[in-house]
Amino acid sequence: KGMTSPQRILFPPEEICMDWQQRQRPGAGLCNLGSTCYVNVVLQCLTYTPPLANYLLSREHSRLLHVRKVLRSSTSAIWPRTVIRDLKFIGEEFEPDTAGDAFEFLSCALKAMQKACLSGSSNLDISSQTTTIVHQIFGGFLKSRVTCLRCQAASDSYKAFLHVLLDIKEASSLTAALEDFVRPRQLDGKNCFQCRKCEKNTVSKRITVHHVPKVFTVCLERAADHTGKKINTFVEYPEYLDLRPYMSDTAEEPLLYSLYAVVVHSGDTCLDGHFFCYTKASNGLWYKMDDESVDNCGIHAVLSQQAYLLFYAR
Repeated sequence: KGMTSPQRILFPPEEICMDWQQRQRPGAGLCNLGSTCYVNVVLQCLTYTPPLANYLLSREHSRLLHVRKVLRSSTSAIWPRTVIRDLKFIGEEFEPDTAGDAFEFLSCALKAMQKACLSGSSNLDISSQTTTIVHQIFGGFLKSRVTCLRCQAASDSYKAFLHVLLDIKEASSLTAALEDFVRPRQLDGKNCFQCRKCEKNTVSKRITVHHVPKVFTVCLERAADHTGKKINTFVEYPEYLDLRPYMSDTAEEPLLYSLYAVVVHSGDTCLDGHFFCYTKASNGLWYKMDDESVDNCGIHAVLSQQAYLLFYAR
């Protein structure tokens, strides 16, 4: 609604299955190959993303895929050598023996997957790039509305997203951070938009979720500033999330999402420390995944963490 339709469909959304097609015990842990815990947690969260796992496991080439190796392994842990070997193809800033950030790796990994989906395509319109399997699972659209505070003239623009970064400096909960994310902000001064109708510079800007993804991925920004100082406050997050209050249209029925993965960063600053995660396996049970170790846990433990990344499935 309000956006141009794509001219070419690369992956039909109706082919995406949100429920696990195969139910089994959790897969293997991942060996740390030298400061690669930030890679391991993202790989585990993507592995336990039901629609992505279903898609990859259904493909003929899946015998060579990391997801199949993890979920079908008979050992307690595997070496993710193929992924570490190709780190440079995911992001030039990543080095096998250098610590990295899980959110940056997730962002680069999704972009690399998107690029792989589009490999071989030429002169493809930008809107069609949002119809790949990556965007059909993780992607949505944000709507930015600029409103003149003098004449009330409004202008809308749209932007595709694969994840949302939330400011938590003054938020005690995920819902509070989302409310702040969609709160209208008054803009004026040199960097303000100018109303095309009355040419005044005092406007408000509001960003809302216009089209929801099947998997809603959130980063709770814990970097206080460029020095690496970390925000250590606990931010409450629910097992079930309704995205409807943060949509462009809030009048329709609820849009419910279920938490299935959480990434946690432990450490005094954002420049050091360790990453581990919690994931919900296809058997419906939660597990703490800390590199090689995979241990059963309850939902109370999952919801009491100092979360960094949150994954919700519709």
